[in-house]
Amino acid sequence: MIWVFLPAKRKKLATENIRHCLKVSSQEAERLARESTVQCGALFMEVLSFPKLKGHMANHVKVIGLEHLTRYKNSSKLGAVIMTCHSDNWELMGGAFAQNGIPLVGVAKKQTSEGADKFINEYRTLIGMHITYRSGVREMYKMLDAGHFIGLIMDQDVGRDDGVVVKFFNRATNFVTGAASMSRFRKVPIFPAFMHRNSDGTHTLEIFPPLQVERSSDKHADIKQMTQRLAALIEEHVRKYPAEWFWLHDRWKSMRVEFEPEEVADFEKVLGIDSCRAGDSVRRGASD
Repeated sequence: MIWVFLPAKRKKLATENIRHCLKVSSQEAERLARESTVQCGALFMEVLSFPKLKGHMANHVKVIGLEHLTRYKNSSKLGAVIMTCHSDNWELMGGAFAQNGIPLVGVAKKQTSEGADKFINEYRTLIGMHITYRSGVREMYKMLDAGHFIGLIMDQDVGRDDGVVVKFFNRATNFVTGAASMSRFRKVPIFPAFMHRNSDGTHTLEIFPPLQVERSSDKHADIKQMTQRLAALIEEHVRKYPAEWFWLHDRWKSMRVEFEPEEVADFEKVLGIDSCRAGDSVRRGASD
């Protein structure tokens, strides 16, 4: 039903993003866009199942690499950053961390609807997460110092004021720097983690070894270098499970709206991107 009633403009956006990023046919791009959208139904139903899943998470989510987090947790008084993306069921992922003994702070965007915001945060709290909003930076650092793990979903375009331009799917793309900035400032590691859905409807959550931001005399370069590394990890995961990423999001909006075509081309030249091939859709959007 979601796909049937989705506006044609949004369907086209998702399909075109897939076609340009994955270099697939229009038919395959539409199939992936539809599958990616349809999984939102499963996501919602699993969130409604949080009361049932609480205490029985191991039956629904298999966790690989949990030892990376527990080893660090047992050896440090500080918390750390967990970096992920909008792939598979990111709400369930937060619950899986919490139910496996990781004191997770989920950084969320406040919903426009007060009722919807209250509903989703009640269920997040029910499954064991602590929730703060993106604006609560001071609270994030306070909880990081107290040993909590800050969960950051960093694959959405939040505007040029809060990001840095890196290469993503061979396109100049704006990326948030929160994970790298927090890691560098507090000298804490970043744990990349991604989840995917298995054929039987269960999930596998994989946690990778920690990354540490270098601390040179050039703060901006340090943050950008790590942000590029994290962007590459997200891209690798999306390429592996393309139907599970949230393609409906207008990922390149700030690049289209806030830069002139020649400025985008300049970014692509600096990043070593073939602008005539990979950046064509970005420039078309800017000229439109």
